Amino acid sequence: MLTMDQIYRIKNMRKFEGKSLRKISKITGHDFETVKKYVTKINFNYELRPKQRRQGKLSPYRDIVTTWLVKDQQAPHKQQHTARRVYDRLRELYGEAFDASERSVRKFVAGIREELQMNPKGFLPLEHPPGEAQADFGEARFIENGITYDGYYLNMSYPHSNGGHTQLFKSANQECLLEGMKAIFEHIGGVPTAIWFDNMSTAVRKVKEYGKRDLAQGFLRFMMHYGFQSNFCNPNSGHEKGSVENKVGYHRRNLFVPIPEFKELKEYNKELLLRCDRDMNRMHYKGHGRIEDLFREDKLECFKLPKVPFYVFLHEFAKADNYGKIKFDGRIYSTSPDMAGRQVTIKAGAYDIDLLDDDCRPIVRHRRLYGEEKEAMYWIPYLDLMSKRPTALKYSGLFNQLPGIMKEYLDQCDYERKKQSLKLLSRMTMTTGFDTAIEAFEEGIKLGARDPDSIWAVYCRLTTGTLPEPEVKLPNTVPELKKYTPNIKIYDELFVPGGLSS
Repeated sequence: MLTMDQIYRIKNMRKFEGKSLRKISKITGHDFETVKKYVTKINFNYELRPKQRRQGKLSPYRDIVTTWLVKDQQAPHKQQHTARRVYDRLRELYGEAFDASERSVRKFVAGIREELQMNPKGFLPLEHPPGEAQADFGEARFIENGITYDGYYLNMSYPHSNGGHTQLFKSANQECLLEGMKAIFEHIGGVPTAIWFDNMSTAVRKVKEYGKRDLAQGFLRFMMHYGFQSNFCNPNSGHEKGSVENKVGYHRRNLFVPIPEFKELKEYNKELLLRCDRDMNRMHYKGHGRIEDLFREDKLECFKLPKVPFYVFLHEFAKADNYGKIKFDGRIYSTSPDMAGRQVTIKAGAYDIDLLDDDCRPIVRHRRLYGEEKEAMYWIPYLDLMSKRPTALKYSGLFNQLPGIMKEYLDQCDYERKKQSLKLLSRMTMTTGFDTAIEAFEEGIKLGARDPDSIWAVYCRLTTGTLPEPEVKLPNTVPELKKYTPNIKIYDELFVPGGLSS
């Protein structure tokens, strides 16, 4: 099986260099059928399989070590981090959780330093034909549902037209980068032929000599799926993508001042795309015409969207603790009591995180946590367990989520009635959802119901419109009765012209 880099080379030679399949086969040394297979392949979605994938021990520490080394560039040479100092600081910060060797840290630090190495050169004026784009993140504060986040917004600019689109996120991780690009592609109905990036770690694993780069596997998969070329600036050379650098500031001033406040981020991002469309109804800064007209030229050169959409997510595994909770990205998410001590498959997107069992069947979906958020608890899978331990209800987060009238009802229940009520709540939730179950309890309590059977009757009326009719079986000793049909015509004889007969 070919690597992603080998597949990318094959598709690049075919799509952008116009080489025949046999020529590619000869150059690469791969079998003709293999070349044909990957040239025609259009779906590069990651296929989720329940198999654990190993990651380097030092991967979780890349961001913090990079931050230290970037700050070193402003410090005197003798006060900069050595590899040994990096190793010592990581041990001080993470204690026993950090178990990498000093030798591996030296290699790790050398790799990051190589990425950050400055390479000053003269500026080159770059020409960007229609259909090309540039992408970069900016930082912006926003308020979602009353909570303040210091987030990021992905900017995509089109240098030919000076148009641009943006998407707001709570992080600048790879899932946010790819989700933002996907949303913009689908909104404009096409894919830019080439996109310029800086050497962001979500796209580039390593900057090598002569402009070569090792790309992150998720980014490479996304790039091949949509078929665009990626171009990367030289390290510390943001001027090479000046269009998007300017667009970052433009979007901040015109879209995020004052600080935006909204109910739900995903819906707000849809509105942002429409606002960016309306913003193109103005003249190009060089007087080349209206931006919206020039942007039509950009879209004419764009590639078509693939028939199969790309599903953006990060795939990892974790072991649930005794409470059925797992830890991901430094935060805690609940699963189900049944998953205690078992392996959970994590499918993390930009907005949500799905937790799956060993066979990749859904357990629960959470809103992905960012910022100061540390734990997500979804109580529904725990209802059945709670019905067996009703005294624990008042000390759980579920109790605080219940309406006041239901809290009062449960406080007045004795042990057995509380147990039956929670069992009923679990049963109704599994059938029609938590909100409907709560509605039935509230309605029943308002009508004076004080036992689970009466509340069940209210629930049946709300969900089916009628009460269930149990089948009644009669003993064999009861004689079978003939069906009697009354004859009401005899009453007609009582009526006579002029009134009733006497």
